[in-house]
Amino acid sequence: MVYQGHVKNGVVVLDDTVRLPEGAKVRVEIIDIPTQQAEPRERRATLGQKLLKHVGKAVGLPADAARNHDHYLYGTAKR
Repeated sequence: MVYQGHVKNGVVVLDDTVRLPEGAKVRVEIIDIPTQQAEPRERRATLGQKLLKHVGKAVGLPADAARNHDHYLYGTAKR
């Protein structure tokens, strides 16, 4: 059986009134992505760009926090 539908508020909604049995296994195949919502790959932010918003937020840390993070988190001997 093949049913058509669309995504509304992040939920797949079938176009036909269909009652599927509880626990039925389904497969969702994306047929078309609306062009106004599809963002070209070259305009997507990289992981580094997304993480930039966190730069400089951790203030007041010891100068050797990166090297000795296990010491500060778990109390192990410093390196």
